[in-house]
Amino acid sequence: MSVPPTIPAAEPKRPSLDGLVGDAASPEALSRLSKASRATRRATGKKAKQSVSSRGILLLQAAIKAIAAKTYGEASQLALKALKLDERNGLAWHILAIAQEKAGDLAQAFSAYEAAVRLLADETTVAFDLGRLAHRLGYLEIAEKLLARYLVVHPGNVEATNNLACALRDQNRYDEAIDLLRDVIGAHPSDPILWNSLGTVLSERGDAAQSLPFYDEALRLEPGFYKARYNRANARMNLGEPLLAIADIDEALTGVTDPTEIATMKMAKALTQFIVGDLENGFDTYEARLDPALEDAVTFQSHGQRWVPEDDLEGRTMLVYGEQGLGDEVLFANVLDDVQAALGSKGRMILAVQARLVPLFQRSYPSAEVVKHQSVRHLGRLFRAIEWVASPPEVDLWTPIGSLFRRFRTRADSFPDNRAFLTPDPERVAHWQRVLSDLGPGLNVGVLWKSLNMTGSRLRAYSPFELWRPVLSVPGARFVNLQYGDATAELDAARAQGLEIWTPPGIDLKDDLDDLAALCTALDVVIGPATATTNIAAACGARVWMSSNSEAWAGFGSHGYLCYPTVEVFRTVAPGEWGAVMDRIASALTAEVAQRHAA
Repeated sequence: MSVPPTIPAAEPKRPSLDGLVGDAASPEALSRLSKASRATRRATGKKAKQSVSSRGILLLQAAIKAIAAKTYGEASQLALKALKLDERNGLAWHILAIAQEKAGDLAQAFSAYEAAVRLLADETTVAFDLGRLAHRLGYLEIAEKLLARYLVVHPGNVEATNNLACALRDQNRYDEAIDLLRDVIGAHPSDPILWNSLGTVLSERGDAAQSLPFYDEALRLEPGFYKARYNRANARMNLGEPLLAIADIDEALTGVTDPTEIATMKMAKALTQFIVGDLENGFDTYEARLDPALEDAVTFQSHGQRWVPEDDLEGRTMLVYGEQGLGDEVLFANVLDDVQAALGSKGRMILAVQARLVPLFQRSYPSAEVVKHQSVRHLGRLFRAIEWVASPPEVDLWTPIGSLFRRFRTRADSFPDNRAFLTPDPERVAHWQRVLSDLGPGLNVGVLWKSLNMTGSRLRAYSPFELWRPVLSVPGARFVNLQYGDATAELDAARAQGLEIWTPPGIDLKDDLDDLAALCTALDVVIGPATATTNIAAACGARVWMSSNSEAWAGFGSHGYLCYPTVEVFRTVAPGEWGAVMDRIASALTAEVAQRHAA
């Protein structure tokens, strides 16, 4: 059952409160553990199958008290001491797993829960806890199996049925999740948790309007149900109602005490503030992305002092970390020219970016030192550090790149009008221009249609490939494949319909980002959703037609993209109406071809 921990792609998206219920450290759960430890103590002298020394029992009881006091590190150490006395003590593994989960050490907690399940095969509560954690870690099939196992022993259990429905939802098995929740709601119609979860299934399926009555019913049953209010805010955002969404988030924040939920809601509020153009407050709120309470928050290796907007940069040495996903490292680089100017001729800028971006960034910022960063997960936390070639230099200040917008990009008029802030290799641009010219006349149009992560709510940000036919049928345009990852199925489907998408030879579209920048610059226009590729193209000054929905935050309140003057956005009017978007792009492309032909 073991699954190796992975480093998730960290991209700022609207964070969700997923509807999962159950707390392994609730007073009720700890009471059950305490009773179990006392029962074990009574059995110690009776040649029990799983005997534990009296000292071990005392250690476990102390560990349970430490969990109740929220001193999770102490609880872990006590449980580990008990395991040194008896490594086959399933109860000790369960207590250790709870302490590690509450401390945020999710990978270690997963392993401890696994050990507890093996050693306490009749203890279905452990299977329930492990199922919930497996879901949090993205191991959805494992979560489904564990919860189904729990329900065999506890049929009709509301919490387990709710969590099983959430596991089905996040595997895009929406109809199964809806059927499961409808059945349990029929037996428990006054449980607001179930109504909220049904709303999340509909929201994830793209039916935001249909989800609202279910959130409303959850709030009618429990007006202080802040998760339902927050999830309703996300549905309202999907429906293009950002101000109502912010009002719901603010109301939800008044009743939240859990640090993770507070940080989650603040992140969503920040992205919504971006959408309405409230940049000054939005970027202050956006600092929540660094809150350790968030599972995917990055802890940066510090050098010098952490920068704050009031710091004088003149003559200082400043380290700037790229952050979030690769596309966001590029987007936020819009601010680097301002930082370089503030540092002055005696200052020094060090940029830490993904390895694939180093050549492009070094050419674009020749006076800076560009190094690569590396992210690793340790003890449940995500850490980012720099791979220094030599000894680390003396650094005065450091910052994640997005935080710089708190000083330099607080209003729409603070964004420069420069077409480009990244510089592709001119020799490679000329190379691709020659290659494209050799193919004959026609408008050279780069196309891509998906991300490597196409699960759950992310699907809402991308038009299905079958809706691209009007665009790919425009005569006089030559379509150039820019899609990274496996695109075989889509390319074959297009070819079967008589639609040709030419794949450029000799380039790795995923990893050779410096050459990708040159190729995009050589094209007449690039069409696609917001991905690393379209961000790189736009940052290099290429014309980009970007398909988007109402949840896209990176335009910062504009009709286009404040960071990218060359981007034209084709946005959905209503959720999921991608057909109309692709028709508008096809019409614009037809006009572009006609204009080029006339010229």
